Amino acid sequence: MSFFKRLKDKLIGNPTEEKVENLVEEPSTVLKLEETEEPVQQESSHEEVQEKVEESSSEDFIVSQASNVVEEEKQEEVQEIAIVEEPVKEKKPSAWSITQKFKAGLEKTRNSFTSKVNDLVARYRKVDEDFFEELEDLLLQADVGFETVMELMDKLRFEVQRKNIKDTNGIQAIISEKLVEIYEQGEEDLIELNMQPNGELTVILFVGVNGVGKTTTIGKLAHRLKSEGKTVVLAAGDTFRAGAIDQLQVWGDRVGCEVIKQSEGSDPAAVMYDAIRAAKNRRADVLICDTAGRLQNKVNLMNELEKVHRVISREIPNAPHEVLLALDATTGQNALVQAQTFKEVTNVTGIVLTKLDGTAKGGIVLAIRNKLHIPVKFVGLGEKMDDLQPFDAERYVYGLFAEGLDKELQNSEE
Repeated sequence: MSFFKRLKDKLIGNPTEEKVENLVEEPSTVLKLEETEEPVQQESSHEEVQEKVEESSSEDFIVSQASNVVEEEKQEEVQEIAIVEEPVKEKKPSAWSITQKFKAGLEKTRNSFTSKVNDLVARYRKVDEDFFEELEDLLLQADVGFETVMELMDKLRFEVQRKNIKDTNGIQAIISEKLVEIYEQGEEDLIELNMQPNGELTVILFVGVNGVGKTTTIGKLAHRLKSEGKTVVLAAGDTFRAGAIDQLQVWGDRVGCEVIKQSEGSDPAAVMYDAIRAAKNRRADVLICDTAGRLQNKVNLMNELEKVHRVISREIPNAPHEVLLALDATTGQNALVQAQTFKEVTNVTGIVLTKLDGTAKGGIVLAIRNKLHIPVKFVGLGEKMDDLQPFDAERYVYGLFAEGLDKELQNSEE
């Protein structure tokens, strides 16, 4: 299958299949036996756990003390007949509607970068070394990254020579194809979230500096998972930044998710322990954990994240199942510096690139992927709740060159 045929299938999809997939069944009400538990009295356990945390930084002490509290609060389980409504999944968006989100979200980059490419193509009637040098400068200005640009230019030169291309017509199509090729080369990225099977709790840990839109992204991801029929609990682990707990609570109320929290200044590890216990008691599918984003003291950040990791993995082996780093796309190359720092202190499994709609330098996506070898799992394409979308290389490239690619996509029908 040619690149453009594959691209068209991805961007537009099969309308007939989507119509069938989007049929939403009426919610069914079923009777089933269910074990119910009275809520764990969190406030008293919070105080006792926190006192022990202050006396010792050992996570062993946190877990052992908190476990004793839970043992003392054993409650009788009552088996009863309950009417349970199965969660209703929201209508699945069409392939084309998702493509349009990428097109709209990358408008600033497209208007800046593509207009310059169009001007370059208009000025050069033939593809020569001068043309390649100017194109190289344009790609660097879009924050594509030096290594990625050099690799792309080598591929373009080879393709032009192989196909004996003389003029600049259709050069955008070749650039698009090679950009996708560069992004997808090497090890296969795990773009999908590492969700646990058989109803087991999935723990997602968010990291990132303050101000990148981390808390907002957590709220939007919670909304997305809930729309898929999953039960989500949030953990307010950023106990350092003023207002962080309240901000997460606002998002929890907005999307309908319970937020497990303690007071400002509490030990984040104790919050995570409480959150895991609460998520298990409520039989939640996903626990999303917020964390502090201090980079001023790298040692403190490292120690805090290591402690959080140990508490989580002790309660749930192999957790956290995802460590997502939130980066602000508008910061350009500074985002790379932040990513490198967090990569050194924790095992980042994926990038969430926020505010991609607010920058004219959307090429940072390629720079992150090619330099750090960490997959971009989600991108923020706007302010709406559903504007957080799983990253897709083909849709991303289409968003960069939409107008120029439309003609090639039409020609692929012939």
